[in-house]
Amino acid sequence: MKIIDILREDRLHLSCELFPPKQGAQLANVDRLIGEIAALGPSYISVTYGASGGTSAHTVHIADLIQNRFGVPALAHLTCASSTHEQVQQVIGELKAAGVENILALRGDIPEDADFPLPNQYRYASELTAQIRASGDFCIGGACYPEGHPEAESMQADIGHLRHKLDAGCDFLTTQMFFDNHLYYQFVYRLRNAGIRVPVVPGIMPVTNGKMIKRTMALSGNMLPPKFRSIIEKYGDKPAAMEQAGIVYATEQIVDLAANGVNNIHIYTMNKPHVARKIFENLSELIGT
Repeated sequence: MKIIDILREDRLHLSCELFPPKQGAQLANVDRLIGEIAALGPSYISVTYGASGGTSAHTVHIADLIQNRFGVPALAHLTCASSTHEQVQQVIGELKAAGVENILALRGDIPEDADFPLPNQYRYASELTAQIRASGDFCIGGACYPEGHPEAESMQADIGHLRHKLDAGCDFLTTQMFFDNHLYYQFVYRLRNAGIRVPVVPGIMPVTNGKMIKRTMALSGNMLPPKFRSIIEKYGDKPAAMEQAGIVYATEQIVDLAANGVNNIHIYTMNKPHVARKIFENLSELIGT
């Protein structure tokens, strides 16, 4: 099933994300990991893509399992900055052969190479989106940043880049994580005011330990609202308490979004089914309404 059709339904949908485990025991347990998340009844499950090999080699396999063994629509991430056109085309062909019809098109991190990009590499996610669109009947998602892309000169410039993605064939957008819902509401208002009407799925990350949030902030530059900062300061060095507080905070974000008419919410579950389960349990009476 194409995700754009799910997003158009008039009811609350929760989706989850997982990333391919590394080699070893974690990879051997991937069936169990998918099964536990699938049992929660998410509308779809996305699977991330590592750059330049590594876990990227497992993305197609895991997307295939999600969709064809567990019966949940799969959204396969595809990152292009460190890949050639030929490498990407091969992955697109593998996804098509597996019957996976949803792809999240991402540029990814630019490699530290003075020669980047080479003639057969990509500079922008819009180039990848256009290639996917020309390669088959896929539903294509793109990434967006409620606080602005860290490399964009301004929010207006960032919205201009989003237009390029949409013109290339992007069907919907999923946000980077945020911890203040007002950022999302303001961002969507700016998009609508600019004439961008595609679904914008908010991405919510339950922060379950203090070290994770420090690392995340360093990478993304996200703003921490005072309420959330107080939680981290109080419970950041108490693992069980921080996990519980993080789950509650994420749940409250989702409830607020749903109460304000946002029907599709993506949860960055970080391969922690028990965290996702608690959030779904907290929202049991909201899901499907």
